[in-house]
Amino acid sequence: MRALLVAGLLAGLIGGILAFGFAALAGEPPVEVAISIEESGDGHTHSHGDEDAAEVSRGVQSTVGLAIATVTFGAALGGLFSLAFAFAHGRIGTTAARATVLSLGAIGFVAVVVVPFLVYPPNPPAVGHAETIGDRTAAYFAMMALSLVLAAIAVRAGVRHGWLARAGAALGYVVAVAVVAALLPRFDEVPDDFPAQTLWDFRIASLGTQAVLWAALGVAFAVLVDRLAQRATNRATEVGLAAG
Repeated sequence: MRALLVAGLLAGLIGGILAFGFAALAGEPPVEVAISIEESGDGHTHSHGDEDAAEVSRGVQSTVGLAIATVTFGAALGGLFSLAFAFAHGRIGTTAARATVLSLGAIGFVAVVVVPFLVYPPNPPAVGHAETIGDRTAAYFAMMALSLVLAAIAVRAGVRHGWLARAGAALGYVVAVAVVAALLPRFDEVPDDFPAQTLWDFRIASLGTQAVLWAALGVAFAVLVDRLAQRATNRATEVGLAAG
């Protein structure tokens, strides 16, 4: 288990580094545009002037701060991913470690990232009311948690019962998350005059950053798990030869 956890942390670090590179290239330009709109007073949020000046400069936030955030998040996600793999291996319709990793990564990305993104897409600076941030955050994490639970139920229902059962489970998951999304509160706080292209670029960059992180994590962890399995096989062979 320790080896799996280390592999997960290492894979998460790799994913975090690559995600940082993508976020810096694709995500920072629309953020800068949104901040300039916010500072000009054209957005929904208020500019507080020098009295609320950021303790950390924008230059640090967009470089060192962003790197620390993505790498730390990647490592944490990798650790959780390794625990999920240890539980799911052999229980989701495949005994091959690599197939389990890739399937788990795809399911996790859809349940944890894509579904909450579609229901509550992220907003750049200058979009959103300060008084609703608590409600928006709670609704987002509620959607994420429910999506993950429903995905686990769907996988459990469809495993080892053929493609028709899996298709039915996937359809059931889609219907269930649609119902949950309809019941949760909605927030439409984008100003009418906010540039649509900036909003689109920011949201696509946010989704792309997560996609890079999850893809890199999945591939790296699959490679590391394969090496661990090969090492275990070689060790077992050596012990068997020695005993023989």
